[in-house]
Amino acid sequence: MQSLSGQSFIGFARSQSAGPVQRCVNPATATELPTDFFQATPADLEQACSLALAATPVLAGLSGGQKAEFLHGIAIRIEAATPDLVSRATQETGLPEARCQGEIGRTIGQLRLFADLVAAGDWIDARIETADPDRKPLPKPDHRSMLRPLGPIAVFCASNFPFAYSVAGGDTASAFAAGCPVIVMAHHAHSGTAEIMGGLVVDAVRASGLPEGTFSMLMGSGRVVGQQLAKHPVIRGVGFTGSRAGGRALMDTAAARPVPIPVYAEMSSVNPVVLLDGAIASRGDTIAAGLAASCTLGVGQFCTQPGLIILERTAASEAFVTKLGQLFAAAAEGTMLTAGIHQAYVDGLAVRAARAGVSLVARGTSGGQPNRATPTLFATSAKAFIADGSLQEEIFGPCSLVVWCENAAERRQVVAALHGSLTATVHATDAELGTNADLIGQLEAMAGRVVVNGFPTGVEVSHAIVHGGPYPSLSDGRTTSVGSNAIYRFTRLVCYQNFPDAALPAELRAANPLGISRLVNGVRQSGSI
Repeated sequence: MQSLSGQSFIGFARSQSAGPVQRCVNPATATELPTDFFQATPADLEQACSLALAATPVLAGLSGGQKAEFLHGIAIRIEAATPDLVSRATQETGLPEARCQGEIGRTIGQLRLFADLVAAGDWIDARIETADPDRKPLPKPDHRSMLRPLGPIAVFCASNFPFAYSVAGGDTASAFAAGCPVIVMAHHAHSGTAEIMGGLVVDAVRASGLPEGTFSMLMGSGRVVGQQLAKHPVIRGVGFTGSRAGGRALMDTAAARPVPIPVYAEMSSVNPVVLLDGAIASRGDTIAAGLAASCTLGVGQFCTQPGLIILERTAASEAFVTKLGQLFAAAAEGTMLTAGIHQAYVDGLAVRAARAGVSLVARGTSGGQPNRATPTLFATSAKAFIADGSLQEEIFGPCSLVVWCENAAERRQVVAALHGSLTATVHATDAELGTNADLIGQLEAMAGRVVVNGFPTGVEVSHAIVHGGPYPSLSDGRTTSVGSNAIYRFTRLVCYQNFPDAALPAELRAANPLGISRLVNGVRQSGSI
């Protein structure tokens, strides 16, 4: 494994900061790892932003092919460095090797997805309205529009995904694909993994002949360096995955700037699962096994973990919850990502257990090892749930809450009271789906992805996926942080009116030299005009 310096990447250079210092901790053993990581200085941040500003027009002028080559270059380097990345990440996160390898594969896949998208070129939504000087009562001007990059983007790495939502993860990949420079705020819990990955990105920038301001990565506290970064006037947008408190802090900072900027924050989500009677009666044990596995997958540290289970009380549903409780009680405890996340989980369980109307259904067995989370299942009534908004707060870990409804009308009231989530799931027979269109409509209104007869954990990276939803799951529920549609977060529309053809971007010229699909006078076509 390559040696680590613990210093930030400021373009092609490394910071010479002497402190403050932090170390990563192996959560499985609660022992410090030996490398010192040094917090970026205000001068480091200023230089990174200055370099990003200088790189902005260069990146904005890149062709789709050039951006694709750069993204493929990052992917190739990550693939070659997989052993080093896995070795360091398992120490810093407690995640098993197979999980790290799978997440690296997803990261590589994301980069290649965006490379293919920008190489094809159609994503820029080119629209052309040709002039009509004879139109009455006023002549029609020639005007043409397309998406353009927003400018330098600050990306905050997530704690629970050291690769797919981190240095070269989806936010960075989509910002690069849009043509934006990126300044990454490394996560303090896996700084060594971030340093290895940051070096790979810098190597790809050099190899592609791009300006050094294309990428920088800052070490240190998100509350200190991260806030300074979000306030800097060069930054034009923010990508964030983390807690609601962290996302709200960035949203408030960005809104308070003299020139506010968008913050695309993925925050908290409870991902409700609604179970209808027919599904429980026909395959209750199968659903219980799948649901318990989904709730405890990755020690419950996925943003799509099912934190609410909504069902009507019947003899079959009571037997179902009994079975589910048995599965929770038998589920193994697991190492959480950090001591802080583990403590927040323990505190969250204590607060929930103390809420009026909440009862404990089942809890796994603890072996007393550090930072281990025990799967826990609670239950409450529909009336108590509707009356107590705190029961919708996410407990990050392998915990879920059963909400008992006395009838379908009460179930509709519970679903109507739900806050925004990344996902919503319904288990039902085909006949029940046909007679519960109102339920599907309710779920569609409060989630970005509606799942039928499946489980929400596991996010397929594709052109069609939506990983977003109404607040508080996302700061802007119209967007997604996964899939090719994520590119649109870091763009804005520009209209070019009465431009000479030679002065237009290639995507808007009459001859259509790139051969992309365009909307010309309201008609979709790929040829010249």
